[in-house]
Amino acid sequence: MKESLETIFSPLNSFLMGLGLGAIFLILALISHWKTKREFKRYRQHLSDKLDLDARNIQELNKERARLAQENENLRIQVARLNEKSDNKAQRELEIYARAEKHMMINAPGFAPAWEMAKAQALSQLETEEKGLSFPQKIFRKLLGPNSSGSAVALPEAAAVAAAESSSSSSSRDD
Repeated sequence: MKESLETIFSPLNSFLMGLGLGAIFLILALISHWKTKREFKRYRQHLSDKLDLDARNIQELNKERARLAQENENLRIQVARLNEKSDNKAQRELEIYARAEKHMMINAPGFAPAWEMAKAQALSQLETEEKGLSFPQKIFRKLLGPNSSGSAVALPEAAAVAAAESSSSSSSRDD
């Protein structure tokens, strides 16, 4: 028994057992390294694919945004062109008067200077809506981007004169 233990624990056998055990651990470490390397490669491929998809989505969104901005500008030009027609000018002026009358009925019925101020306010509301500065249009502009700007719209002569008169009368009252 003592001899068998001596042969098992002899320096050569101990060296060979250590070498074998080291080889087993080396093989296990290499297998683990290859798995980790393969997983890292797979993660890099997933990241690359995701970046490609995101780039395509951003490109499509930019194309859609540019298309909508162009469509918005075309509609703005069409509104300006339609405002130039005589029927539409009369309809626009009627809208100004209707808004001013509604404002007058609420705030100061029967008071002439308030009527002029109400007309001027209605005119400025329509101008801001046509230039794209109204609240819903501001929200859409924030969503679509800042490069969609308002365009100038021609005003009917009577409304422009009324706005000028009301602004001059309000500034003379302030003095």
